[in-house]
Amino acid sequence: MKRTTSQSRSILLAVAALLALAAPALQAQAIYRIVGPDGRVRFSDQPPSSTEKATALSPSGRSASTESAVGSLPLELRQVVSKFPVTLYTGDNCEPCNNGRSLLTARGIPFSERTVTTPQDAAALQRFSGQNSLPVLTIGGQRLDGFMSSDWSQYLDAAGYPQSSQLPSGYRNPAPTPLVPPAKPVEAPAETARESAPLPPPGPTPDNPAGIQF
Repeated sequence: MKRTTSQSRSILLAVAALLALAAPALQAQAIYRIVGPDGRVRFSDQPPSSTEKATALSPSGRSASTESAVGSLPLELRQVVSKFPVTLYTGDNCEPCNNGRSLLTARGIPFSERTVTTPQDAAALQRFSGQNSLPVLTIGGQRLDGFMSSDWSQYLDAAGYPQSSQLPSGYRNPAPTPLVPPAKPVEAPAETARESAPLPPPGPTPDNPAGIQF
């Protein structure tokens, strides 16, 4: 059954409304990687206490390299990216992830890619999406679990992304980064080497003519 133009327009308007309503919700779902005073690591959507160290893992956050890349986009596309940033969550040996990446690349969608390869990544994904299946796509505040070409395209249309690439020549999306940044190794404090006093040579000396050693 073919959809009429009015039906398609109504669907796009409904999807656009969902994107707008979901944006504040996603901003409130920042995930923190928290290291307690005892060194134990946990993940939470609640800010850490003053005695804990934490790294914010915002699902829709963008790194400095991503911000730099966005700055090179045409104005109209840059405005869409700023309002509805696209983030793709992928894993190893994941054919649907490859298909999703290919769709975004072929359409010229600027996106950030976060990889889920470690138990820490999987725990953070579970906190974020409530499951461990991949891929996951976020468009602004809207999260799409699993790859379905028609759904992804529909949400991208509603967000205002062009249907054909408008990326400048030579544009490259930022390199994929782990969902959970690797912990920095703790450096052990350097110990000052103590020099022991040299032992007196064996044999007779002026103070010990017989060369007796104890």
